[in-house]
Amino acid sequence: MNRRFFIKSGGLALAGLGLSGAIPGVLQSLASAQTRGRPGKTLIVIFQRGAVDGLSMLVPYAEAAYYAARRTIAIPRPGQAGGALDLDGRFGLHPALQPLQTFWKDRRMTAITAVGSPDNTRSHFDAQDYMESGTPGSKSTRDGWMNRLLQAQTSHSPFTAVAMDAQLPRSLAGPAPAVAMTNLAQFAIDAGRYTGQLQGGFEGLWEQRNQGGLGDTGRETFEAVQALKRSGAAARAPEHGATYPTGALGTSLRQLAQLIKADVGLRLGFAEAGGWDTHVNQGAAQGQLANGLRDFGGSIAAFLTDLGPAREDVVVVTMSEFGRTLRENGSRGTDHGHGNTMFVLGAGVNGGKVLGDWPGLAPEHLFEGRDLAITTDFRDVLGELAQAQLGVAPGAGLFPGHVLKPRGLLAA
Repeated sequence: MNRRFFIKSGGLALAGLGLSGAIPGVLQSLASAQTRGRPGKTLIVIFQRGAVDGLSMLVPYAEAAYYAARRTIAIPRPGQAGGALDLDGRFGLHPALQPLQTFWKDRRMTAITAVGSPDNTRSHFDAQDYMESGTPGSKSTRDGWMNRLLQAQTSHSPFTAVAMDAQLPRSLAGPAPAVAMTNLAQFAIDAGRYTGQLQGGFEGLWEQRNQGGLGDTGRETFEAVQALKRSGAAARAPEHGATYPTGALGTSLRQLAQLIKADVGLRLGFAEAGGWDTHVNQGAAQGQLANGLRDFGGSIAAFLTDLGPAREDVVVVTMSEFGRTLRENGSRGTDHGHGNTMFVLGAGVNGGKVLGDWPGLAPEHLFEGRDLAITTDFRDVLGELAQAQLGVAPGAGLFPGHVLKPRGLLAA
């Protein structure tokens, strides 16, 4: 039985609502949930699918080896045309990420360098699976790390976890109920139509067959989806001067902001951005990668701006399956690498700092002689944020077999 409650392609689908005597776990959670948000914080996870070039996102401009290895695609040093935006005298942001510079200056953004998965695969599929399951090197893990995070929560609303996608990502796979949707406005319309059609049918049938048990659960489910419609989330326009890019990530974050501001109980949000597999004509300050980063940075900046005071309870973390090679290839691009960059933005972040142990780019320090080495396990970043934002205990089994090592992501 599919125990997930999800929205696909803008329409409404309720999975796992069988008429068996046992009440599916998703319905038990929904039946006990309040339809209005409980006090709490929110963690937003953005997955950059395709392996973004972290050495262009966070430019190690103090390293001569960086420029020696990238004759045509290196980001110039600060102060030069198309140069990096200086952060700390060693690293700079790609100029296309200029919208994020304000958050850095306000100490609401940090960057983690030389971060990633300890598994050495260069397969997109395997690397994404390992990171989303939270168990590098193991293909036997059934649930995702975000679902385990959800399982550890003591209170739920039907919209505690929402992925802005046509289907639940691997990160949210598992027994705890989660929602996936692509179009909040269409969902609100369909939810009202769907529940109106079924209230006199299936709901009555459940009551007859289960003496009120499953019937009560079904009624709570219908009330939950109608509550989203009544909240007016889909009608909320961007505020505080926020202007979202029109790409997929901007659309996803705009809708997550609508849910947060409507107070429907969102604690865990997921969005993704693709197009980072830049084997050919990657570009430098302009070009293919720059266009993607411009949309990426503009979308995050608009999201945090749009939230206004609500952003005090929101933290955003970005991740990608692996980085890219130090040396550019013969097609003026980069190939599959290892170490990468993660960004963390929000209130309470130990911002204005580049965190992580920088291994350097000298040949003897490279992973397998070609890639940025990893000195910070991605699970330490996600685990620390899970503890701080959602109150997950260190021993909750979020990342089986891994002992978390805090990286100082949060201000003391």
